[in-house]
Amino acid sequence: MGLKSLAPSGHLHYSDYLTTLITLTTIMKTLTVIIPCFNEELVIGECHRRVKNVLDALPNPSEIIYINDGSRDKTGTLLDGIAEADPQVKVLHFSRNFGHQPAVTAGINHCQSDLAVILDADLQDPPELIPAILETQRAEEANVVYCVRKSRAGEGRFKLLSAKLFYRTMNWMSEVNFPLDAGDFRLIDRKVIDEFNHLREKGKYIRGLISWVGFKQVPFYYEREARFAGDTKYPLGKMIGFASNAMLYFSKKPLKMAMGLGFLAVMVGLVMAVWFTLGKIYGFSHAESGWTSIITTIIFFGGVQLITVGVLGQYIGILFDEIKSRPEYIIDRKSNVSNPPSTH
Repeated sequence: MGLKSLAPSGHLHYSDYLTTLITLTTIMKTLTVIIPCFNEELVIGECHRRVKNVLDALPNPSEIIYINDGSRDKTGTLLDGIAEADPQVKVLHFSRNFGHQPAVTAGINHCQSDLAVILDADLQDPPELIPAILETQRAEEANVVYCVRKSRAGEGRFKLLSAKLFYRTMNWMSEVNFPLDAGDFRLIDRKVIDEFNHLREKGKYIRGLISWVGFKQVPFYYEREARFAGDTKYPLGKMIGFASNAMLYFSKKPLKMAMGLGFLAVMVGLVMAVWFTLGKIYGFSHAESGWTSIITTIIFFGGVQLITVGVLGQYIGILFDEIKSRPEYIIDRKSNVSNPPSTH
């Protein structure tokens, strides 16, 4: 039976009926909200209440996957209580703290839905935006809706400046263009989830990988709120490590820059050699009478060599980690999880 024969005669034009049918089909797509948690006892109750209120108002069959990333406070106990009271809540407890990106990876690996929204537990990214993000995905027929921060409440100038510098540096360094000022808060569809689960690299930079897989990706602009409670889980040290990992996994430019420094050092050395030789012949240079030029040359060439060796060492370290092929995370136990993770 064709779609045209299903349209109620005299009440709805065929094209309008077809649009309505497509809209209803999209609305009924299943949805999973993926929420990584690390020491979030002060916020997890409010987070669940707000997310649950949003999902209850949607027509989509939905669930929540919490990933307890080795929390050392009462986060795990609170999540177990939430899962016991709500069968639509799944909880993955890591054996230790593996980090934010492995936690999000575990959520995506265990997602069985048509759509997934990645959301942090600190409520800086408001869960109340999920219906509007879903509508953007439906209207644009997008595979990814990435959320772009128009403003970031509750963050200092250094954090804002470093974040802006990071995203622009990554775009300059990488062969893949990344959306500016967009974090992990985004919607991805089943096609992107399946392709992501094909990827076997260990040090994942998730927002970069989602950009790398391609498909149709559209922005959603929003105002980022201040953290609801607790402290940031990305202090300066972790921010630097995250930025370094992202850059090394997505760009070979540091190697090219090291090679460029080496070439520059050779040119400087040649110029200095010619200068000192001519100076000795024509008497306008007395480099042999002092040690300043020698020390300067040693420091310059030594610095270039150390930088080059350091960059090479970072890439070799990445290869070493990949060759060992250790899992990105280890799950200690699960709550309300019966299906195995997606594997390809």
